[in-house]
Amino acid sequence: MKISYNWLKQFIKIDWKSEETAALLTDLGLEVEVVEKYQSIKGGLEGVVIGHVLTCVQHPDADRLKITTVDIGTGTPIQVVCGASNVGAGQKVPVATIGTELYDKEGNAFTIKKGKIRGQESHGMICAEDELGLGESHDGIMILDDSLVPGTAAATVFKIENDEVFEIGLTPNRADAMSHLGTARDLRAGLLQNGVSVELITPSVSNFRVDKRTLKIDIDVKEPKLAPRYCGVTISGIEVKPSPAWLQNRLKAIGLNPKNNIVDVTNYVLHELGQPLHAFDAAKINGKVVVQTLAAGTKFTTLDDVERELHEEDLMICDEKGPLCIAGVFGGKKSGVSESTSTIFLESAYFNPVSIRKTAKRHQLNTDASFRFERGIDPSITEYALKRAALLIQEVAGGEITSDVVNVYPKKIEDFNVFLNFKNVNKIIGQEIPKDTIKKILVSLDIKVNSVSDAGLGLTIPAYRVDVQREIDVIEELLRVYGYNNIAFSNKLNATVFNAPRNEDYKVQNVIASQLNSQGFHEMMANSLTTANYVTLSDQLNPTNNVTMLNPLSADLSTMRQSLLFSGLEAVSYNINRKNADLKLFEFGKTYHNYLAGYEEKKHLSLLLTGNRNQENWTGTQKTSDFFLFKGYVLGILSRLGIDKLQTKPVELDVFAEGISLVVGNDTIVSLGVVKKVILKHFGIKQEVFYADFNWDLILKKISTKIKYTEIPKYPEVRRDLALLLDQTVSYESLYNLARQTEKGLLKNIDLFDVYEGQNLPEGKKSYAVSFTIQDNAKTLTDAQIDKIMSKLQKNFETELGAVLR
Repeated sequence: MKISYNWLKQFIKIDWKSEETAALLTDLGLEVEVVEKYQSIKGGLEGVVIGHVLTCVQHPDADRLKITTVDIGTGTPIQVVCGASNVGAGQKVPVATIGTELYDKEGNAFTIKKGKIRGQESHGMICAEDELGLGESHDGIMILDDSLVPGTAAATVFKIENDEVFEIGLTPNRADAMSHLGTARDLRAGLLQNGVSVELITPSVSNFRVDKRTLKIDIDVKEPKLAPRYCGVTISGIEVKPSPAWLQNRLKAIGLNPKNNIVDVTNYVLHELGQPLHAFDAAKINGKVVVQTLAAGTKFTTLDDVERELHEEDLMICDEKGPLCIAGVFGGKKSGVSESTSTIFLESAYFNPVSIRKTAKRHQLNTDASFRFERGIDPSITEYALKRAALLIQEVAGGEITSDVVNVYPKKIEDFNVFLNFKNVNKIIGQEIPKDTIKKILVSLDIKVNSVSDAGLGLTIPAYRVDVQREIDVIEELLRVYGYNNIAFSNKLNATVFNAPRNEDYKVQNVIASQLNSQGFHEMMANSLTTANYVTLSDQLNPTNNVTMLNPLSADLSTMRQSLLFSGLEAVSYNINRKNADLKLFEFGKTYHNYLAGYEEKKHLSLLLTGNRNQENWTGTQKTSDFFLFKGYVLGILSRLGIDKLQTKPVELDVFAEGISLVVGNDTIVSLGVVKKVILKHFGIKQEVFYADFNWDLILKKISTKIKYTEIPKYPEVRRDLALLLDQTVSYESLYNLARQTEKGLLKNIDLFDVYEGQNLPEGKKSYAVSFTIQDNAKTLTDAQIDKIMSKLQKNFETELGAVLR
């Protein structure tokens, strides 16, 4: 945001240097990033003076040149060779003296030097309008008023304006400061705190009056929630032409290009008071003005000559035949002010910020008006700004006010009431601020003190301070005006050591993240905002449970995610498309749900595995990642956290083609499996992807903090293998559980190291090769003991599972 210092001084009479004012504004939270010099004419006409042509004779060696002697107020006339056809003795002219720096149309500088032209010395240049940057004409030199005194600086004659412009990095919450008036309000508060008493001077509208009531245009607001306040007035007999120099200079200083006097006034008031305005050609309005929404798909051509398709929620300014303007965002081509316009309808309104932001984002339009409307303007100055603009239009374009101000304001927007507790002020700031100082600061910020007690103050906050609605907001206002630099801090450093539990969330996350990193996993962080369409990929995700944004940046970022899977698959797809197909990813993140009982936030850990186990290498063949490898990673996490006594049950999530859930008691702590191909196809993924979803909130409750350890056994272990022929329907889990039940004491480990299905086996059969590790911690086992255990295992496999020893 750009603020002109000269313009700012119209509100506050201050003689501070720009550097001092910039420093104070920065301390107040309006950070001045740079202070730039501005001159209405580049170079400021420095070195250009008024000259009096004493003599003018023909150049002896050039038909088109003349030799003049010019009095420039130094006492000694100078000789200047001039090629202008209209130069003559007795004229008062602008003269660029030796050393003067002028600028061409492209802004390139050139210096006036002493020289010879066709053998005759020339000690300066008599200038044309375009050579000084005062216009476009190059037909001849400028001939000035005869009353001017030779030697007078041209800058004073042409009223060159020198200004300084503050570039303020305005934060989004400071909607109240998006104008010269708003900045002046803050500056006044800062000056008062620094002991400088100043008055805030606002433009007067006391001269506003209705000249004739000959052109009334009725206003019908059909969407009062979207347009809580709407004002309008008509002005007739205007002349559309270029704005006067003072108005153009104000706009140019802050980077705006002047267009015509009507549009320039609306832009001037916008940057002066922060109230956007719009002028319609009244002759192009059919009947009354209607503020409403239109059917989706309605075509509308805006001022930039682009035909746009309207949304059913776009608020439009219409007449009885159709749309005229996108409310608060952009004007229409057909209803805009042109050179032939003689009557206008001037609009000043307060529009719903959320509605304007959605419309502006929807149509990818970012205008000065929408920038202010979508952040919240002052609803109390709508009519005042309208009158201010009407008076300025009369000043620069003539005309008469031909209607009363129509002010549609059915429900007043109320100010905010806040109670400020003195104890909370001291607690938050960390230093006691005198109560009188608190009151003084609040009053300087236009915050009314309604009641005073020993405990605190009852306050009324102006409606335009949309960022100050809570007690903590008021404390922040006090602190920024009082000055952060004025808050003392102790030279003593205090530290407190506390005993944090071992299973604190961030500690557990670090442990598991380190483990996964050591196994080749990479941590990812996905955006919690996603598209609402992803819930359609799972029947178990309900669109009605979506947490939707009120003002989304786009449709793809309109909804809080209900699952970590889809954002993870986005990352998988992105990497595969860039030739990185072997992936191990994990993410700690949250999901968001809108239930009947209220909003709910859940924390998860997600794992994704796809592609080959390792990179291609001459020492071995590549092997694709499989479910059992993935399950091992999952069990490793649970083992590291001391979570055992797991039970397996069929997976319930429908995003899996096949998978399992691991359960502790009645609680499912993790679901894992192969993602359905139909879901992978949506992301353009053609390879198998494994996914695990940990219920992290539940895991934190199940963590075992007990440390278990076992001495290293002194006695040797023995391994025996069995090759068993089994029915296809018999699972390894059944065999494993039966072995554990058969020998509970000495059987230490069971491992399935080969599975065979194919030729040379009876139909419906498969072969398992299983190893059994047996060990006694108290003594060395004998062959008889080992044989007895193996015989017992074999007999139970044959009896219970129908196994046959191969």
